[in-house]
Order: sequence, then C-alpha cells, then structure tokens
Amino acid sequence: MSHHLHSYLALGDSYTIGEGLPLHESFPYQLIQLLREKGLHFYAPEIVAQTGWTTSELAEHLLHHQLNEKYDFATLLIGVNNQYRGLSIEDYKTDFEFLLRKAVHYAGGISDHVFILSIPDYSKTPFVKGKDTHKIETEINAYNELNKNIAQQQKVQYISITDESKKTAKDKSLLAADGLHYSAVAYKTWAESIAEKISELIKH
Repeated sequence: MSHHLHSYLALGDSYTIGEGLPLHESFPYQLIQLLREKGLHFYAPEIVAQTGWTTSELAEHLLHHQLNEKYDFATLLIGVNNQYRGLSIEDYKTDFEFLLRKAVHYAGGISDHVFILSIPDYSKTPFVKGKDTHKIETEINAYNELNKNIAQQQKVQYISITDESKKTAKDKSLLAADGLHYSAVAYKTWAESIAEKISELIKH
C-alpha cells in the first residue's frame, strides 16, 4: 500500500463548504475521512468555495489567487447561484468550460482525476414554498444537461447527485436546519460515490 500523501482540491459554492454545518460534515471533509478509512493517505482538502458564488465569481477568485501548482484530485460543483439569480445559461457554459479546464490543469492534466458533481435540485426543499418549483427544476435540468455534456467532452468523471437531492421532498433528515442546504447524511452519500472512484484510481 502506497504511503504517498495525496492532495485534493474542492471548487464550488455553498454545497462544497456545507453551508450551515460544521466544516467536517461537508462532503469534501467526509470524502477525505472515507478515503483515510480505506487506508489511503490524504492531506486535509483544499476548499475554494463560498456561499453565493456563481461560476464567474469562482473564476474571478481563481484568476486572482495563487493555489498550489498541482493536486492529485479535484471536484467541481457550481451553477446553482447562476440559476438562482437568473443569469444566462450561455454564460454558464462559457464559464463552466473555463473552470473545468482550470480543474484539469490543477489535477496535473489528468482528466479522469477530476469529478464534476451535478447541481442539486433545490426545488424539492421547504425553502422554495410558493415559488415556481417547476421552473427551478426545468432550469436545473438544463444546467445539468450542459455540465454533463462538457464533462463528457473533456473526459472527466461525472457524479450525478440530482436524483439523490430530490429525496428531500420526503426525507427531512437530508436537509440542514435552514431548509435549503443539505445535511451531513446527504453529503455522506455524495462523498461515498466519489471515494469509491478515487480509491479505484489509486489502487490501479
């Protein structure tokens, strides 16, 4: 078993920092925990994410801040705030392609070490009571159609967590106290999907 210490970069927004939860319950921290339990050696995750960030705000940050040259793995989950603010999906596409190229660059050019997570469907949360939930769901599906296609073009890994996120309609244990973001229980499912793939990549 290799004792090489692996590094991991998580790019995103509130879903990456685990808004409303202690940091160790966020999916990047749970991911590292799971990988360590599998006997793999990882540094703590490097998280570049803020609540409310759109694709252009994340891109802006990456352009103006120096990160490490290289990470072994990277995840990218971004777009809900573009949809929430009613920004154009064309801009999302341009920004997302840029961010994905950046992520692959950070992962040392190894595209299958980069994981795109689909955008959760928050139309199934109590937060949207009285809003046009059908419109939200339709738009998020369009965003995810787009980021999935881009992921396939760039040959990166794609983890769809959208169906999982819809379960909040029936299961409140998946929600954080604010009724909008997800709970540690929900994030664990995301982390497990990624941990499985990362451990396969390392062991081969």
